[in-house]
Amino acid sequence: MADAQVASPVPRSLHSASFVELRDSIPSHVELISPFVDQLMGFISRFRVSDETNSAIELALREALINAIVHGNQHNPQKRVYVKCRCAANDEVSITIDVEGHGLGNPVVPNPSSSDHWLGGSGMDLMAALMDEVEFERGGSAVHMRKRARLRSDSTRKPQ
Repeated sequence: MADAQVASPVPRSLHSASFVELRDSIPSHVELISPFVDQLMGFISRFRVSDETNSAIELALREALINAIVHGNQHNPQKRVYVKCRCAANDEVSITIDVEGHGLGNPVVPNPSSSDHWLGGSGMDLMAALMDEVEFERGGSAVHMRKRARLRSDSTRKPQ
């Protein structure tokens, strides 16, 4: 299914590392998205406190992979989609998706919180709404998404 380039089996109890990173790739086949996302979300869950933002990460990841395969690599099975996922010690998740094709679409992501913007169902609008940051690089052939850790309320903090 997916070819792992680098995988770190670092246990969550190892506090000296500031992040753990996984690099992987898949061929441009839409049917590989679900098993790949399941695998990547398992990796993220090992190194991040699970909360309601995990479903936002998963949906944004699915949308980015669909855009990468359909628009970026134009369903060409000879081209791959490259994914880099970094989980930081502070529960922040950073995902970069890179294509070998023309790009993932328009590199200008509208601000979904703007009063004059309507979420019309496009994948990029959805990614921007779900993630804290969405940036396109290299003329749109790569997208970088980041989800910051959810702030804990005073009632869930450890007593000092």
